[in-house]
Amino acid sequence: MTYSAPAADLATETQRPPRQYLPESFTVTEWAAIEPYFIELRDRAIHSAAELEQWLLNRSELESVLSEDLAWRYIRMTCDTQDQAQAEAFQYFVSEIEPNVAPYDHALNEKMMASEFLDELDPARYRIFVRSVRQALEIYRAENIPLKTEISTKQQQYAAIAGAMTVTLDGEELTLPRAADRLKSPDRAVREQAWRAIQERRLQDAQPLDVLYTELISLRHQVAQNAGFANFRDYMFAALGRFDYTPQDTFDFHRAIRETVVPLIDNLDLERRQDLALPELRPWDLDVDVSGKAPLRPFETGEELLEKTVTVFDRLDPFLGQCLRTMREMGNLDLESRKGKAPGGYNYPLDETGVPFIFMNATSSLRDVVTMLHEGGHAVHSFLTRRLPLSADKHPPSEVAELASMSMELISMDHWNVFFTDEDELRRAKKTHLESVLETFPWVATIDKFQHWVYENPEHTVEARHQRWTQIFDEFNQRTVSWQGLEHAKPYLWQKQLHLYEVPFYYIEYAMAQLGAIAVWRNFRQDPQAALQGYQRALALGYTAPIGEIYAAAGIRFDFSTEYLRTLADFVRDEMAKL
Repeated sequence: MTYSAPAADLATETQRPPRQYLPESFTVTEWAAIEPYFIELRDRAIHSAAELEQWLLNRSELESVLSEDLAWRYIRMTCDTQDQAQAEAFQYFVSEIEPNVAPYDHALNEKMMASEFLDELDPARYRIFVRSVRQALEIYRAENIPLKTEISTKQQQYAAIAGAMTVTLDGEELTLPRAADRLKSPDRAVREQAWRAIQERRLQDAQPLDVLYTELISLRHQVAQNAGFANFRDYMFAALGRFDYTPQDTFDFHRAIRETVVPLIDNLDLERRQDLALPELRPWDLDVDVSGKAPLRPFETGEELLEKTVTVFDRLDPFLGQCLRTMREMGNLDLESRKGKAPGGYNYPLDETGVPFIFMNATSSLRDVVTMLHEGGHAVHSFLTRRLPLSADKHPPSEVAELASMSMELISMDHWNVFFTDEDELRRAKKTHLESVLETFPWVATIDKFQHWVYENPEHTVEARHQRWTQIFDEFNQRTVSWQGLEHAKPYLWQKQLHLYEVPFYYIEYAMAQLGAIAVWRNFRQDPQAALQGYQRALALGYTAPIGEIYAAAGIRFDFSTEYLRTLADFVRDEMAKL
């Protein structure tokens, strides 16, 4: 299935398509104004396959309007976590609208699956959607609705706690992302001061963050048990629609990463210690350029970051650049770090309009460039799927969504001279990023393996949690780095990973997609035009095909075997050697 408009049109439209079911004037206010539409869908008589398809389109329109309203509430809350009104608006949706939608959503799923006309629908067109609905029916439990509301409320607390964290260095109050820029300073004393300040600030909230996580674990475990699962991990594999691999497959992937990539990182760290002429590496020595030169500053403002990214995208394909220009025209970007802003970065799809929103915390670093390219890849994905008929079609699993973003990081590298006009700086930037590509694998394995243990052992103590985290961290990370005298900080490093609090088990996909992205880049090295066409062709499928077929459309394999990992990791290493 393909979208119904040319790519150029998809990138230039700034108006949402006309509504076919809801009134044009309809806005989300209170549940009483929303419920009649769910009742009508629930009670509507369906007399043919054509009427069933129309019913699906009407339902999708209602879902898209609600989804976009929730999206804006979340966006506004994360842009200013200290604005109580925005927090309350988000909380109202979570506590007053979502719990009322859930039973109707279940009833509509039942109505669809019971329809005598379901088998008359085109199986190639609806196979993925029907599979997902069947899975949702299997795990739905009414008693989980209030639990999920409570979970959403508690998840909100993490952004508020993390967003309020600042440190004062040299008399200047800095957000933690801005303070982290000092870890790139050639002055080792400056790096150490910044690292220690960041860790000590995080430790000030270590106890409340531990309490919050314990509460979330308990609630999530109850949700899983209510749905008939032994633990929350197994529940989430079903809820995330992981039809293509099992928990054991992820354990095998962890082992492959440990055997294949971790030794490469160890060697890079040994080379770093030698290049820096240090008797031992410390945690604050891992981000500085080994040449002793000042940190790269590829831009000064968020507007400059955006403008240069548009230029990079234009050079790849004018359609890509137009996607970002459309977002700028509509005000759908918030790029710079500031006090009170939630941590992290995201591209939030807006289902009805079809033009997403990019949020990030830029501070003028190389990492910010990569983040912008990453989220820009997600944005392109949103544009390519914006005219797919069903809302569900626009939301592929993360193994595909992250392929869009991570591939963009790599295929754009040929045009990074827009950011780095000096050849030496360009080389430094590319090498640094390729190191980070390899470093993705151990960190993802760390977070994922930690989550498996946490939810397989939901009654664990906080002390046991700290101990197990430290063991897993040491298995995959910084094995040549000295933590002497810093042991008090290591058990809490996981608390900086917002995924653990807000989107549990959404993490192993980064490593899977990173493999796919390297494969896309390898193809791009051989034939840029064909690789770019395959990339866009795969993304345009949305979620109308299985993961393996989407990867095949991009000209790559959905494969995370040890052999495949070694082949692609070696390719990255060889490309680094050319720089």
